[in-house]
Amino acid sequence: EGSSGSPSSTSPTTSPSLPSADIATAVWPFVDSDTRYTDPVEAARGFATELVGFKAPPGGPFQQGDSRSGEVEVRTKISTPTTVFVRLMSDDTWWVLGSATADIVVDEPTTDEIVTSPLSLSGRARAYEGTVNVEVRQDGSNEPIGEGFVTGSGGADLGPFEGEVTFSEPTQTHGSLVF
Repeated sequence: EGSSGSPSSTSPTTSPSLPSADIATAVWPFVDSDTRYTDPVEAARGFATELVGFKAPPGGPFQQGDSRSGEVEVRTKISTPTTVFVRLMSDDTWWVLGSATADIVVDEPTTDEIVTSPLSLSGRARAYEGTVNVEVRQDGSNEPIGEGFVTGSGGADLGPFEGEVTFSEPTQTHGSLVF
């Protein structure tokens, strides 16, 4: 979650293009949990509150993409919208594939990239005092296995960032990167 309150969750998604629709690569809910959603807006809100840490974010309506996917905007009172990408999977429940915000654009790592520690980061961002918090998480846990920050812009325009974050050996195959 960036200091501006706008998250960008990657792996599987860092841009508005949707990755392959495999439950194992979905960001939310955790595959091994009993949490499932029959409503895409509730899936987006669950992601925003339970995984990212928003406090009661207002959510926009579901915007249909293809017949089984779409997006929902969520926001804090001070942030630009975060677009949450949702998909109706083969179990007939809604899953979050990732999210994006205009405040954080991630160039590296790319979608679905297999990563190692230290993880190289690059992109563009705008946040309070330019500071964007970064967490590496593994599936099934909100606790980071690595964390740090990158510095973008504190002004109106996106500023470039580069950095790296070290993380401990994961015990799960999949995970996410939360800015």
